[in-house]
Formats: sequence, C-alpha cells, structure tokens
Amino acid sequence: MFHADNLEAWLDRLESSHPKGQGGIELGLERVGEVLRAMGLTSRLPFPVITVGGTNGKGSSVAFLEAVLSAAGHRVGAYTSPHLLRYNERVRLNGVEAEDALLVHGFEHVEEARGDVPLTYFEFGTLAALAVFVEARVDVAILEVGLGGRLDAVNIIDADAALLTNVSLDHVEWLGEDREAIGVEKAGIFRRGQIAVIAEREPPRSVLAQAEGLLLRPLRRGVDFEARLTGDGWSWQGAGTAFRLPLPALSGAHQIDNAAGALMVLTAMRERLPWGDDDLRRGLLSARHPGRMQCMDVGAVRVCLDVAHNPAGVEVLVRTLAADPPAGRTLAVFAALADKDALAMARGLSDWVTAWYIAGLDGPRGRKAEALSSILQAADLPVAACLGTPRMAYTSALADARPGDRLIVFGSFLCVADVLAALRDSDIEA
Repeated sequence: MFHADNLEAWLDRLESSHPKGQGGIELGLERVGEVLRAMGLTSRLPFPVITVGGTNGKGSSVAFLEAVLSAAGHRVGAYTSPHLLRYNERVRLNGVEAEDALLVHGFEHVEEARGDVPLTYFEFGTLAALAVFVEARVDVAILEVGLGGRLDAVNIIDADAALLTNVSLDHVEWLGEDREAIGVEKAGIFRRGQIAVIAEREPPRSVLAQAEGLLLRPLRRGVDFEARLTGDGWSWQGAGTAFRLPLPALSGAHQIDNAAGALMVLTAMRERLPWGDDDLRRGLLSARHPGRMQCMDVGAVRVCLDVAHNPAGVEVLVRTLAADPPAGRTLAVFAALADKDALAMARGLSDWVTAWYIAGLDGPRGRKAEALSSILQAADLPVAACLGTPRMAYTSALADARPGDRLIVFGSFLCVADVLAALRDSDIEA
C-alpha cells in the first residue's frame, strides 16, 4: 500500500499508476463502486448532493451554486475538474481550496479501501473528494461530472438534484457521434424521484426520453423557467416567482444561461437548502471561475484566456468577443488536444483572428504544434508562429502585439494553464 505525507508525491503516484486507456480515460462504475463501499459509503451520502453535467458551462454553474449557498451560510463542498494551476482547485470548502493535508488524508482513505482494485486518476480523485466532504460534514456537495455522465465516476452518487447544462459534440470517441447519442450519456445523471433541471432550451430527444423513462418531469428552460437580459441586468422567472438581478461577476452573456439553470436548482431545493434574495445577489456577484473569459491588461494589450475546447465553446467565445471588439487586431494563441476538432474550432474564430500563434501540448492526448499548424495552414488561416509550448506562443504573440490589440488564449485547459502560469510568474494579476 502506498503512503506519502505530501500531496505532490500522491499526485506523482496517481499519474504513473492509473489503468491504461485512451489518454488515461476508462469509463465505468464497477471499480469506483467497489471502492466506495469499502470506504464505508453508499451512493446516498449523508448530505444533499447536486451534480452538474453537460458539455459546456459546468464549472461556471458549479461556481454560481457554490457562491449562493455559501453566502446563505451553508457549509459547501465543491468538486470540479480539471484544474489550471494547482490540484487543490478541484476540491473546495466554502469556495476555499482544500489544504494539502486534507487531500492527502482523502487519498489515504481511498488507498486503504481499494486493496487491489485499480483506479484511474479521476476515479481516485473523485473518491478522495467525497471522503474530504464527509469528514468535513458539509451541508451540501456540488459535484461536476467529468467528460461523460452515465459511466462517469461522479455518477456513482445518487444525487438529490441534477443540472444538465447543454449537450454538444465533444469526446465523440467515448460518448457517441451525434447529440442524440451523447444525450443518452449526459442524461444518465438523472435519478428517479429526484430533481432534474435542463438548462438548454432544445435538448436532444434522448435527454427527454431518459427523463420520461425515469418517470421524471424535468424542469426545463423555456417551459418551467426563463431568463433574459434587461439593460444592465437580467431577469429570471420560474416556479411562481421572479427576480431582477445584477449581471454575474463571470464575464459573457452566456453566463446568464449558466446562472439561470443554477437558479432553477436553487429554487427547487430552497426548502431543504434555504437561501435569501440577498444571498442570491451576493453569490452572483462573488462567483469566480478562473480561465473562463478571464481578461487583464498587459501593457497596452488586452489579454483574454478562455478554456473553450470544442466548437460549441468557441461559438460562445465568439459571441463574447463580438460584444466588445478591440481598437486593433485580435491575435490568437491556440493549442488543442489530438481528439478535438481543431479545424472547426479555428474556423469558428477565423473572422476575428488576424494571426495565429500555434503551440503544442504534451501527454497521451497531446498534439504537436507542427501537426496543428499544418491543419490551419491547409485551411489558409494565417499562422504567424509555430512553437513548442503555449507559454512560448504567448510570448511571441505579445511581442508582435501593438497597442490596442487583443490577444486570445484558448483551445485547451492545458493551454490556458500554461499561459496563466506565465502571467503569474510575471506578477501580472490574472
């Protein structure tokens, strides 16, 4: 049995010992369920659980739920992935990253329970987060589902409420090649007799069929609740009530969609997890989610980082960029994993980008800069530089930028994380 007193050693161990699969991904609930039971836990935890699934907007939705419930005085555990700079970002208590010692204790609990059962990096981390939340005696846990739904490790828990943000094409190798197939996987987080919220106005038919098969009447955007921009704020109506609210702290008009779904969950669970109108407003204004249209000025250049990593995410990014055009050009730092539709992502931004600075990503799912550059050049997109890492591509783009230009960093969490680290190393507040 492995033992270590520091978090770095545990993470090194997990990275080197998880079962082999496509990039370390191995979907299924058998292993994680066996270890959960060995930990003395069941699929029903001793506190309410909210799961958040979908293709895009999950992390932001978790941030809104977390901020409002924390403002209301509840002890909130939140689990998200992946992280940008520190593993601790994945596990939070009342919005504060878990300390190393808490995570190490959680890892030890999982290690003691698993025996000879192999676990992936994500499965191990998910079980450790649950152990942290149980020991901390949280009032509620908010769990972001990973790339899937039905067979994702988080789905071992029978949640009291499930929020489905949207369904788009992504991870087609594991989830299916169209929205209907992917919808089956994503809607696997629904549970009979529990709350199900669908934040997408027109979800795939398969999502509705899944709910119907569970005898659920899901709460749907456009049917049971609605949200609209109203001047300098937004309005929400649903469940016999209405709110006029300030724009969320998270940037982009699409954050109204994420906040709207989160508010429907909060309203549906209000008797069990009470909150006041002032808590709602404070939560919306205090929610934070790094790497999501996170902008700062570097000299006379506006630098924006966004983890848009699929075509649907890029569509949202384009709408946000179009709402605030720069005085000068837009330069793009772009890196994408090998299993992503990089050409569709680049084409989605092509009308805005004057020059592309291409970077490579390491790892089993990584894509070399040269391969990505060739894809863009074949589509006649103006590649200005092809460099080994996102940090190098960012440095090159910033050197070429003129006052009034905008620099966009996107394409992968790994890309944004590398540039975010570079900004922090330069003492630039990101």
